[in-house]
Amino acid sequence: MTTQEEIFDSPTSWVAEHIRGYVETDGEKGHRWRGVDTLLLTTRGRKSGKLRRTALIYGRDGDRYVVVASKGGAKGHPSWYLNLVENPEVEVQAGADKFTARALTAAPDEKPRLWALMSSIWPDYDSYQARTERDIPVVVLERIAAG
Repeated sequence: MTTQEEIFDSPTSWVAEHIRGYVETDGEKGHRWRGVDTLLLTTRGRKSGKLRRTALIYGRDGDRYVVVASKGGAKGHPSWYLNLVENPEVEVQAGADKFTARALTAAPDEKPRLWALMSSIWPDYDSYQARTERDIPVVVLERIAAG
């Protein structure tokens, strides 16, 4: 990903507004949202090749960041998740901290622990899982060392 490329923010208006405030204030506005921490995730579109950015609630597992591909319990996975499955190198901004990461779907043996972590942060994840037949993925974002 290059910094010269245009980044396309979520087409959902309230998410785009959240992202705009986050970017304009270098994370001062928007990092905390409804009492939880959020990050900005930029993926490369699997069809368009364009950079796509969204805001997500996150948790921490040691040095790793954890997000949930819930899409509110919708039938299909969110586009950002499908994008990172295709190209797992992503850009992350958590507060003012910006870094490149490798995105990995949590392995079956670690998912229950990470799901419990994330549902303790945002209890609605449990109701999202209850309303869909798909197994909602938990994604781990591991920082890629610079250089």
